[in-house]
Amino acid sequence: MNCLFCELKTKEKNIIYQDKLVYCIYDNFPVGKGHILVITKRHISDYFKATQAEITAIDKALRHCKELLDKNYQPTGYNIGVNNGVSAGQTIMHLHVHLIPRYDNDCKNPHGGVRGVIPEKQAY
Repeated sequence: MNCLFCELKTKEKNIIYQDKLVYCIYDNFPVGKGHILVITKRHISDYFKATQAEITAIDKALRHCKELLDKNYQPTGYNIGVNNGVSAGQTIMHLHVHLIPRYDNDCKNPHGGVRGVIPEKQAY
């Protein structure tokens, strides 16, 4: 099995936080300054296959990384997102959660937030 995230977990230099169940890296294709991925160490395809322990570890990692981003970048908001399945935009079939710092005026109209994944549904 070739999995980018399974291979990355062995490259310590990229990891900014980890515990026994998850690790975190800066996204190589960031949506914004400081975009972080929280990735399970166990190879599972999506959020709904995660154990309760993994979900708890993901939440702990998100909170830790938020503190790091608050200190280093001072964002004014956050988006947290998970793509589950090809139709939802998932391109790497290994569970990962996006922590995306947001900044005032980083886009023309942030109204609707994550609803923007389907642009014609964002404005309501």
